[in-house]
Amino acid sequence: MIVIDAKDSVLGRIASKAAKLALGGEKVEIVNAEKAMIFGDPKVTAKKYKTRIDLTVKGNPSYAPKFPRTPDRIVRRAVRGMLPFRTQKGREAFRRVMCHVGIPEKLKSEKAVELEDAKKSRGKKFISIGDLSTMLGAKW
Repeated sequence: MIVIDAKDSVLGRIASKAAKLALGGEKVEIVNAEKAMIFGDPKVTAKKYKTRIDLTVKGNPSYAPKFPRTPDRIVRRAVRGMLPFRTQKGREAFRRVMCHVGIPEKLKSEKAVELEDAKKSRGKKFISIGDLSTMLGAKW
């Protein structure tokens, strides 16, 4: 089992590393999901995610696509986007990935790995996943 600390790291880079490890057969736990970053203008990013959540169909809204609001689910959905989810291998790999807000009690004794190439490197404009979730109306 590999524990990845997402604090001050870029969401896409964490997601790609976690997806690669899960496809290799490793169980991946991502902690501090609310502290991961998305680079770009915060207003544009929030608007993009809000638009995705507000999608509905004309007939029955229960058939509309569902997109997450909470930080751990946003990170897990990003990992899912890096996997071949429509194949059996991709679905099995997705089951091996878990995301957590903060550090749960069962993982406090484990050593968390910080991915150096996933750390924020440049750019002034960014938004954390926790702030994005609050803007989307999540109560976590």
